[in-house]
Amino acid sequence: MNLTTTYLGFRLPHPLMPGASPMVDDLDMVRRLEDAGAAAIVMHSLFEEQIADGSPAGRGAGLEDSFGESLRYMQSRPVFALGPDRYLEQLRRIREAVAVPVIASLNGVTASGWPAYAALLEEAGASALELNIYHVPTDPREDGTAVEARVLDAFRAVRAVVRLPLAVKLSPFYSSLAHLARALDGLGADGLVLFNRFYQPDIDPEAFDVVPTLQLSDPVELRLRLRWLAILHGRVSPALAVSGGVHTGLDAVKAVLAGAHAVQMVSALLRHGPERLTVVLGALERWLEEHGYDSLAQAHGSLSLLRCPDPAAFERANYLRIMQSWRGGLGY
Repeated sequence: MNLTTTYLGFRLPHPLMPGASPMVDDLDMVRRLEDAGAAAIVMHSLFEEQIADGSPAGRGAGLEDSFGESLRYMQSRPVFALGPDRYLEQLRRIREAVAVPVIASLNGVTASGWPAYAALLEEAGASALELNIYHVPTDPREDGTAVEARVLDAFRAVRAVVRLPLAVKLSPFYSSLAHLARALDGLGADGLVLFNRFYQPDIDPEAFDVVPTLQLSDPVELRLRLRWLAILHGRVSPALAVSGGVHTGLDAVKAVLAGAHAVQMVSALLRHGPERLTVVLGALERWLEEHGYDSLAQAHGSLSLLRCPDPAAFERANYLRIMQSWRGGLGY
């Protein structure tokens, strides 16, 4: 079975890889990930706040938002375990330890200061760079165009200083996600990662405080990603990666059918260990063989908006059908 895929310009033996998480802080864990079959290694984000602060500890602002999928793994670890200098050194160590591509990650929302650090990541040996542009617009005077402009300006700033392949990790909460994807395509994005997970804070009424909460992903979260993979496949040039909700071989199959070139996993690896990659890869290969495929490429995108038997299922028709499908009681 030919499982090869192309992501960020790299010809990979298959689409499975760990997503951004602090697992890469442990070099032995990185080696286990490669031994389990990881097609690439994605490092966790280095934050704009860390670079601006210049200290190894940083201030911790926003950590729960972007590391949220892995915070349970980090409960006993210091905030910002890798500062800017140590991040560069860990990147060099990982590049020396593994033979697969190593994708560094930056998290920021402005277009000044931190993008210059991308050049240092390139010098340190990053194979590619994932931009995690995380921003919650809270100013009612900022319209949707301005929110999307933040993303585009940040991308331009990084693109201006590196020649590395660049992927942008997006959230699903833009007024016109397809338009934003097309705009990033026009600026030369090599990949789009769908999606960043928002970790909503909870309220502790007894302590009268807002508290961070963490829940690792489950396969239900994959559905939103499948929808947008299917919508974007074949309509924009950047390679598409799925992040969030992939736990089983069947989940990986769904992502590929929708149009994913790469399948990132985190929560399942935190729960079951790096060897879960091997299990999921085996299940993906068996499914393809059992359904008569000779290669991953034959199945890729076959249920996307452009190729599926009923494209309306990804649009309004799915809503209408679901609303009419309830057969349970009315609850009163």
